[in-house]
Amino acid sequence: MSVGGTGDGEGFASPPWLRVAAGSNAGSAEPLRPWRVFGQIVAGALVVIFLVAVVGGVASRRFGETDSVNDAAMAANLLAVAAAQPAVSEALLVSDPSAVAAMDKVVRERVLSPSIVRVKIWDAAGRIIYSDASALIGQQFLLGEEERSLLAHPLTSGPRPAAQTRADVSDLMAPENHLERDQGRLLEVYRPIWTPAGRPLLFEIYAPYGEVAARTGQLWGGLAGVTVISLLLLVLLMLPILWTLLNRLSRSQAQREALLQRATDASTQERRRLAGAVDDGVVQDLAGASYAVAAGAARAQTLGKPELADQLRMAAATVRTSIGGLRSLLLDIDPASLATAGLQGALTDLVSTLRSRGMAVTLDLDPQTGLDAAGDRLVFRVASECIANIAKHAAAMSVQVYLKRRERHALLTIIDDGVGFDAAGLLAHPSQGHSGLGVLRDVVADSGAELLLSSRPGAGTRWQLTIPLG
Repeated sequence: MSVGGTGDGEGFASPPWLRVAAGSNAGSAEPLRPWRVFGQIVAGALVVIFLVAVVGGVASRRFGETDSVNDAAMAANLLAVAAAQPAVSEALLVSDPSAVAAMDKVVRERVLSPSIVRVKIWDAAGRIIYSDASALIGQQFLLGEEERSLLAHPLTSGPRPAAQTRADVSDLMAPENHLERDQGRLLEVYRPIWTPAGRPLLFEIYAPYGEVAARTGQLWGGLAGVTVISLLLLVLLMLPILWTLLNRLSRSQAQREALLQRATDASTQERRRLAGAVDDGVVQDLAGASYAVAAGAARAQTLGKPELADQLRMAAATVRTSIGGLRSLLLDIDPASLATAGLQGALTDLVSTLRSRGMAVTLDLDPQTGLDAAGDRLVFRVASECIANIAKHAAAMSVQVYLKRRERHALLTIIDDGVGFDAAGLLAHPSQGHSGLGVLRDVVADSGAELLLSSRPGAGTRWQLTIPLG
């Protein structure tokens, strides 16, 4: 259908487009899916297990290292007291070959093992007076602060003084450790021993760091086993309870949906009843009154009363406009009646309210828009709101309404040359006026369509509704 025009308003000069609503196809509430909930719980449990693994690995490493260091310190104490201390002689201080040989025999027979890979004995000046690596004997290095402090204060305070023992991860980049670099990470433990004359020496042993890894694995294995089993048991205990709750929730959701559907059906039936009553009653009576007034105008014209005839014709036109307005209202109350009235007829009745106000109306509608019943209802709903705004606020002289089919969408365009308004301000603060904008935004967004607005004071207003087809 084409009335008064052929274009679609694309040549209309207007301010930039602003998006009022973009469709999301949200539809109804998504049904509850128990297996999705179970999947989320399992995923959550896996995340917790992963976090426990990371935290447990760090904690186990620290505990394992501490445990291994403590064990190495205990071993150093035992070896120092039982093996090294008895073999120390004053001659060892000057690297006497016999004294060195005696200490070497003790160390190789009673100290060195797979868990102890290096032995060093230092004097207070930082000279190595004995080592199982003979190349180190006689070499001198700068002692660290802890080593010097230990030699200066070799005993702990208290009622029973005991030799202090220090243990740590060895710094293999230190000069005195150049012969140990090929053995991987090591733990070093040192404590004081004394010559027969009471001179303090530093007894140092090196243990493989693999002991730390082994201890860490043991701790982590125990922690992981307990944690994973506990989490799995907790999940297994929760599943029956969760299944019961989800079943109850599903039944409650189904009941709510059934009640909502009943309420919707009852509302729809009541709207249809009211629309039918008005259409069969008031609209038919007004139509009859319109014909009667038009006939009276014709008789008055025949009787030579042109003024009365004009008045009667105006009254008949007003009644016909009111009929169009009532029909549009009925379509708004009962959109299902669009299937009977047709979208073109409904839009024709809709714009008749503008013509009755003296506006020049251009209505250009494609006969085949490709819209389904829901699309027709959306077009009518948006057009009804826009035309109502034009009638109330625009003070326009002309209005153009186009409904065109494009390749993949239908396009509704409504243009007026009225006073316009601040579109950006309205969209930013919709509650300050044009309350129908919020309704349009919700209706369009729920349908999957897109509504654009272009307006500014003094520049008219343009609405564009894009509805995807198929």
